[in-house]
Amino acid sequence: MVDNLTKVFGTQRAVDQLSFTVEPGSVTGFLGPNGAGKTTTLRMLLGLVRPTSGVATINGQTYESLSHPLQTVGAALEASSFHPAHTGRQHLRIYCAAAGLPARRADEMLDLVGLTDAAKKKTKGYSMGMRQRLGLAGTLLGDPRVLILDEPANGLDPEGIRWLRGFFRHLAGEGRTVLVSSHQLAEVQEVADRAVILNRGKLVRAGTLDELSAGSATAVVRGPNLGPLQQALAGAGMSGTAEADGSLRVHADELNRIGHLAFVNNVELYELSLERFDLEQLFFTLTEGEHRGANLDAPGMVHGGPPRGPMLPPSGQNQQNPQNQPYGSVQR
Repeated sequence: MVDNLTKVFGTQRAVDQLSFTVEPGSVTGFLGPNGAGKTTTLRMLLGLVRPTSGVATINGQTYESLSHPLQTVGAALEASSFHPAHTGRQHLRIYCAAAGLPARRADEMLDLVGLTDAAKKKTKGYSMGMRQRLGLAGTLLGDPRVLILDEPANGLDPEGIRWLRGFFRHLAGEGRTVLVSSHQLAEVQEVADRAVILNRGKLVRAGTLDELSAGSATAVVRGPNLGPLQQALAGAGMSGTAEADGSLRVHADELNRIGHLAFVNNVELYELSLERFDLEQLFFTLTEGEHRGANLDAPGMVHGGPPRGPMLPPSGQNQQNPQNQPYGSVQR
């Protein structure tokens, strides 16, 4: 949970009275343009940056107060913090030793993320995608209930991104809290249950994707003469806007009603389709189009909240593993 979190660097207010929570059993996308405050927030949550005011907690405690942090929260803020002379297995076993975990967890997590064949390979020879998977393996060593991941899809090829999508759903299906900072908005829309959008250090929107998409569906209508239909729509309380290309956009998702009005008014149609919610479009609308097309990797943050008892997997969320890529149970 983040409560009125603020961080000031000199005269710059990087995070400004930020408050929100991230729910267990869900994947939450953490979004914002460069300089929005995402990374600063994540670092405050993990005790790497001290807040100017406010508090960031995980299960009701600050990160510094956690008696077993690796078993409570798994975090990966970058994919390059590996000793180049260590193998993937050695890297994970060092973390196991530091946290008092059995060494076998290293091999179990390498298998989980599909790196068993690269276990004895030095990390300096790992591709960016392999580094991302090794970082994920490290976050899961202690079987944490909260995962904080910063740009985990960077460097992954299309197959890797598809695997990652299923992996996130798998983790959420186990009742874990997954916070993902990402600039790949289309991918976030595919996998996330919720989104938190920041701009200039402030929260501009948060909620489930269904909540964010409410009222955003638009019907696209094309035909040789749409004037009578536009009048009929207005009479039915449905607003329609004529576009320069001759099409009509109707702010409603009731295609059956629109089709019926066209039929009873003898209006010929070439097209009647529905444009669904677009997270990218919403993002640029809320952030005033700043840094359009830029890499959106700035300040961010995650959840916690008071302990809630057993976290049970929501029904229907555990997707099948694509491309036979391994991910079994994370639990010990």
